Parts: sequence; structure tokens; C-alpha cells
Amino acid sequence: MSNFYQLISKIKRRPSMYLGKPAISNLRSFLSGYILARRELDIPQTQEEKEFSEFQFWIKSKFKISSDQSWDKTILFFSEDEQSAIAHFFNLFDEFVGSEIDKSHRGLERVQPDLLSEPTTDPDIPSIEKKPRLSLKDLSDMRVVVPDVEKKTV
Repeated sequence: MSNFYQLISKIKRRPSMYLGKPAISNLRSFLSGYILARRELDIPQTQEEKEFSEFQFWIKSKFKISSDQSWDKTILFFSEDEQSAIAHFFNLFDEFVGSEIDKSHRGLERVQPDLLSEPTTDPDIPSIEKKPRLSLKDLSDMRVVVPDVEKKTV
């Protein structure tokens, strides 16, 4: 395989050959497996694979959403079904490859506010305050409602 984007191009031409059923969830699984296999074999990440890791953030920006849903779920939400979502993916992917990738979000999306002990002094990263944690008293005041569920026998 010469490069990651060529692989995606091959999948676009013959999705059933690579994915079985042409569905966006199958595409996500295939690409994740491909990247994981390369990592397990200690094959260095290519520039295209590094760029593709920005696709999730690009999709969030493109659709103006703040959800942490994966790119395939987001595209599926804005499509009729799995099959039309895969066609939508290829159009979005072509647009992504042709766009300038905004890397200003790097690190910010993955920061866990509870893990920060002090506000940062880095001017490029906005200050994040610690969230108060729940106390045992808060937990004891909570009520859990469990719906009645009929037991089914097999």
C-alpha cells in the first residue's frame, strides 16, 4: 500500500471489496483496524495518517456541533442511511483534503478540567477552572429510579 489517502481512494472505487456491505460504520471499523494494525507492527505513522487524525475535529467544525460523537456517527446523522452516509463521507473527505486543517484545537478538546491543578500560563490555551466534585452527602441525596421491566423467559 503506497499511502493512506490512496487506500481511501481504492475503497471509494470498490467499497464492497474492502468493507463487505458499503456502510459508513464498516468504513470507520476498517480504517481504525488499518491504523491499529500499523501501530501494533511499529510502522511509523505517515503524514496522511496524522492529517486524518484531524478529520474528527474538522467534521465537528464543518457541522458546527460540539458533540463528541465519532465522525462516522456525525455523518450518519446528517445522511439518510449507512449507504448514503458513505457517499457523503467521500465528498466530505475530498473537501477535507483540499482544506487548510485548523490545528488550533490541539490538546484543548482532550483536556480533562478535573485533572488540572492550576490555570495554565500558556497564552494559547484558555484557562480552565476545576469543577467541584460531588460529596458523599450529594450522592446520598440522589434518588435512582429504575423502570419496571418484565422478565422474559427463553
